[in-house]
Amino acid sequence: MAQTKSEKIASGKKRHGFTEVNKPRRGGPKKFEVLAVEGDTVKYIPFGDPNMEIRKDNPAARKSFRARHKCDTATSKLTARYWSCKNW
Repeated sequence: MAQTKSEKIASGKKRHGFTEVNKPRRGGPKKFEVLAVEGDTVKYIPFGDPNMEIRKDNPAARKSFRARHKCDTATSKLTARYWSCKNW
């Protein structure tokens, strides 16, 4: 028996301890984690290097990060690249 979208979301929330979907939070095995939902797909995504400093206030670092990760083409919410770029 296939799960409905709401059952998948409820299962993911319970398994990973989330209260909201598509909202990143600090923690997990990486610097951030998010329970992403796109269409009928629900996916747990850890992202970010826990040992690196975030330098969003430095324009040169910001520009370099966005170019290096090709943030202009990150469209799928089911990828770590999308969430990293959204934070930047």
